[in-house]
Amino acid sequence: MSKVILITGGQRSGKSTYAEHLALNLSTHPVYMATAHVWDDEFRERVRRHQARRGPSWENIEEERRLSNHDVRGRVVLVDCLTLWCTNFFHAASHGENLPDIDFVFKEVCEEFDRLVSQDATFIFVTNEIGSGGVSPNAVQRRFTDLLGWLNQYVAARADSVVLMVSGIPVTIKGTMETNTKNTP
Repeated sequence: MSKVILITGGQRSGKSTYAEHLALNLSTHPVYMATAHVWDDEFRERVRRHQARRGPSWENIEEERRLSNHDVRGRVVLVDCLTLWCTNFFHAASHGENLPDIDFVFKEVCEEFDRLVSQDATFIFVTNEIGSGGVSPNAVQRRFTDLLGWLNQYVAARADSVVLMVSGIPVTIKGTMETNTKNTP
């Protein structure tokens, strides 16, 4: 049976670092599933820094959309992050000036999530609370914010534990989390 932990919060709140420490407390050789599509040099450098910070104890898998194609049974898996993963589905469904069918994209993402977590593993998902800053005047941004908000709710409803990161401080909002682990910041 799988276990699902969701780590959420704002940009630069400490989500990824906390999730990495948590994964290392649960396994000496966790899996890191990177969902990012590298769009530019600045982002490429960001990815490089993340990889260097993790070091050799991690098994790295780079997968933009089909996470369930990888057999991770019996492993601790950190998926970083749902926001970029959702962006990849959103972008793939976009056609020029036309906004994607959000209901279709949401269904596709949820089905892929369900296939992944049907594997017997411990999953740690990182995501962003992008809708906390107000309503964007841009229709594409509003549509994506809705999509990610619905996905976050979907994952949180299925999660055993949900942690909100606030200024580097983990606040458990669902379930229980061990807070005195050796690698947790």
